[in-house]
Amino acid sequence: MYPAELVKPMRDDLALAGFEELYTAGAVENAINKSGTTLVVVNSVCGCAAANARPAAKLSLQNAKKPDYAVTVFAGVDVEAVKAARDLMVPFPPSSPSIALFKDGELVHMVERHHIEGRPAELIAENLIGAYEEFC
Repeated sequence: MYPAELVKPMRDDLALAGFEELYTAGAVENAINKSGTTLVVVNSVCGCAAANARPAAKLSLQNAKKPDYAVTVFAGVDVEAVKAARDLMVPFPPSSPSIALFKDGELVHMVERHHIEGRPAELIAENLIGAYEEFC
């Protein structure tokens, strides 16, 4: 587990952008199983989360069509919540950071770490916006 003071700025990055932080398996299941669309960001301390994933997720929400809900769990910190989120992202292997879009509780779009590393935030945001246009 990472110290709370280390991850606070990384948590705040998404929380201040309107993402609801989830800490338990129950909170994850409730958020994802809501009617409508839910964007889930598995946040991380790694550089690609800071440079690519978090900026992309925030940028994507500036689109006219966007998910009804935006939530986040933190890998290496929110162990129970992350496990619950990843269990709902099967068949994709666990990765962090990662970004998933759910519609009415079903996984409809996934952006894995290997889609995030080395790609600019704008390109990742475009990918997410394409999913919003289709599913939101």
